[in-house]
Amino acid sequence: MKHSKKRKWKARKKQNEQTNQQLTNKKGLPKMLLHVFCILLAMLVQVTSQVASRPNYVLFLADDLGIGDVGCYGNDTLRTPAIDHLAAEGVLLTQHIAAASVCTPSRAAFLTGRYPIRYGMTSTTRLRLFLFAASSGGLPLGEITFAKLLKNHGYATGMIGKWHLGMNCEKANDHCYHPLNHGFDYFYGIPLNNLRDCHIGKGSVFTAGSKQNINNAAPYALGLFFTLLATWLCGVLPIHSRKLLLPTLTLCALLGLLMLFFSQFRNWNCILMENNEIIQQPINFENLTQRIVYQAIRFIERNNDGPFLLYVPFAHVHTAHFAANAFRGSSKHGVYGDSVHELDWAVGEIVNALDRLHLSQNTLVYFSSDQGGHLEEMSPTGAVFGGNNGIYKGGKGMGGFEGGIRVPAILRWPEMLPASRKVDSATSNMDIFSTILTLAGIPLPQDRIIDGKDIFPLLQGETNESQHEFLFHYCSSYLNAVRWSPPNSKSLWKVIYFSPIFQPAGSNACHDTHLCHCFGDFVEQHEPPLVFDLIQDPEECHPLESKDFLTQQRVLDAVSKAVEKHQQSLFPVPSQLSVNNILWKPWLQMCCGALPYCTCDQDKTPPWEGRVL
Repeated sequence: MKHSKKRKWKARKKQNEQTNQQLTNKKGLPKMLLHVFCILLAMLVQVTSQVASRPNYVLFLADDLGIGDVGCYGNDTLRTPAIDHLAAEGVLLTQHIAAASVCTPSRAAFLTGRYPIRYGMTSTTRLRLFLFAASSGGLPLGEITFAKLLKNHGYATGMIGKWHLGMNCEKANDHCYHPLNHGFDYFYGIPLNNLRDCHIGKGSVFTAGSKQNINNAAPYALGLFFTLLATWLCGVLPIHSRKLLLPTLTLCALLGLLMLFFSQFRNWNCILMENNEIIQQPINFENLTQRIVYQAIRFIERNNDGPFLLYVPFAHVHTAHFAANAFRGSSKHGVYGDSVHELDWAVGEIVNALDRLHLSQNTLVYFSSDQGGHLEEMSPTGAVFGGNNGIYKGGKGMGGFEGGIRVPAILRWPEMLPASRKVDSATSNMDIFSTILTLAGIPLPQDRIIDGKDIFPLLQGETNESQHEFLFHYCSSYLNAVRWSPPNSKSLWKVIYFSPIFQPAGSNACHDTHLCHCFGDFVEQHEPPLVFDLIQDPEECHPLESKDFLTQQRVLDAVSKAVEKHQQSLFPVPSQLSVNNILWKPWLQMCCGALPYCTCDQDKTPPWEGRVL
């Protein structure tokens, strides 16, 4: 009996324990769910906080704007109040260096954070940028732009303005190099360049003499061909002359193709696109800047819940210069100055839109130029059309001379950057890549060398020392100069290996060739290389002499070791700017109508009426 009660007690105890466990589970389930919910909520808040804290980016890039063209850099004859206001509210860089002194490689470096020599965006010939919309070269798809990385991490990405980094690879409209294939969600702009040939009566990037010679030669070639053909058909053509028929026919076909090309250059190469669609061919430059402003503001309005990246590479102030009626005659420097005024207005309108939409506190604004002013540019009447590079020697296309690579640069972010700060340390346009990705919390690519540095600590004033001990300045594919900022030193040295031979002699430009070239008889090699103290001699007028032999040798030794290390990091790659990749290819010609005329106008941007957007 005693054992029987004990068994019943144990059975009851076990039953009670099971019941209690079930009750505990029923009561604990809501607690567990609440606990899980709290964890998920915390994670959601954290993610939301991270998304909200990621900054927006508005990146302005002028074309051929000299550092001496802007008021906050010392110009007192042009009015740039919007750009000057950015400097008053942000950080002004006095040694911001473009990675190349011509458009195409400089823009490639800006987008990728890498020297253009690393991926073939350089040339060994006189042709150093894309001249035709139907070229087959472009920014390689294997390169990673900051737009692509930002897009992959939830950013809306838009580009409105000039691309100039290629379009098609193997056939018309394959758009392999298109901005949409390099990380941009939206594109409104010109795929090539603002060339003088795109403007009626503004001259040509090809000399008038070349066109005239072709036009003069064509009738003689045709006359010779038909004479030979007629005598052959009549049976009176000597046997030895019959061999001339094929080469004469080939010459006539070539001349005919060149005449057709020149007659249709504006239609074929001056294009306005929206995403993948040609909407205006040839482009109408009337109020183009106003249309760019309108589309930029619309992009901001569509994406004001962020985060977004807006890249605005202007057509200004590359020739041929243009300006809307409201700006014509507004400057003391002709149409060049008028276009600078219009550029400044456009920057102001887009920045005002950020203020109006209460986005400025979370938006990093960057303004710069792709390279220095083009000193060889002249109007058809001989008037100088180039920009002002201040005290600096040289200009666009001149490799490592300061005038071609030292560009204006301003960054504004009221919430994070001090106002009216000036940074005198060396920075590069490649640094924007690393800086904006780091701020967005996006890791830099680990499978390639990134030459740009995160300069945000420098902008904030946490340090005054450049992260670039050495910067390498190329003239196309040729290493032209090296900048050395020794650590923990106030010195700044520049070593120059060769200089362009200016034409006419004694000038500061190469007017006889339209653009200084980088090799052969166009340059003067320096042996030993010239050494300049850029702190004492920013104009690069007085290289160190024999009396400074020890200092000169110390600089040359340090730079030589850096060059050797740098060159070991370079590998052979196909040239995107080879003659074959630059030349016009008929099968790559984009056309919104019937060849050979290619004309249309489907731009639905509202007409400009002088209103404030």
